[in-house]
Amino acid sequence: MTGGNARGRRGFAVFTLVMVALFVGLGVWQLQRRLAKHALIAALTERLAAAPVPLPPASQWGGLTAASDEFRRVGFVATYARRPDAMVYSSGSAVRADISGPGTWAFLPAALTSGETVVINAGFVPNTMQERSAEDRAVAPLITDRPVTLTGYLRFPQSAGLLTPAENTAKRLWFVRDHRAMAHALGWGAVAPFYVDLETPVPDNAIPKPGPLEVHLPDDHMQYAITWFALAGAVVIAFAVWMRAQPRAVRPHT
Repeated sequence: MTGGNARGRRGFAVFTLVMVALFVGLGVWQLQRRLAKHALIAALTERLAAAPVPLPPASQWGGLTAASDEFRRVGFVATYARRPDAMVYSSGSAVRADISGPGTWAFLPAALTSGETVVINAGFVPNTMQERSAEDRAVAPLITDRPVTLTGYLRFPQSAGLLTPAENTAKRLWFVRDHRAMAHALGWGAVAPFYVDLETPVPDNAIPKPGPLEVHLPDDHMQYAITWFALAGAVVIAFAVWMRAQPRAVRPHT
């Protein structure tokens, strides 16, 4: 076996080890994510099924986190403020089986009886291609200057991704659920660090349409893990076949 062939074999062996380690690592990571996803689904299912609890007082808001409080059902009394609403574009919902197709979520500030402001996602407005004036008409009946008993779910703001379109403040249209950015842009004042996905009450015409949430998180991690482990096995087999095809070293005669 020449020196070049030996170096080639060593190089291919190192490459094979690296690829196998990578694929096996990715497979193990998917199994870990599967365990975490199952724990998350169990926790969210429990929270969504629980009876509503009083909204925590403002003194406790700083201790609320998405990990421990996301989707917790709450009930409280508030009055929708006479402030500009915001709409968040949506092509569907992962937690609302009754929502499909394009539309917007209507976000409005509401004043608690204690004086603080909580942002409410009042529900879904279908057909986001309508004029802004039509969206205004959909939200206007909610602004009555009277306190209303609300039931909903604690939610926490999202962060925009690299491909998330920028908001259109002229149309009060956002593409990510960041209620703090809405409050800053639209003059809502200081708001709670969370917003509330409204469950009830439902308007007579169901626009905006609130509703109960359900857990529909994708759980494809086992399939992904099997794929990564299969790729690791395929690399090992390819290396073995390649090695068998290499010429054997010829020993010199003595």
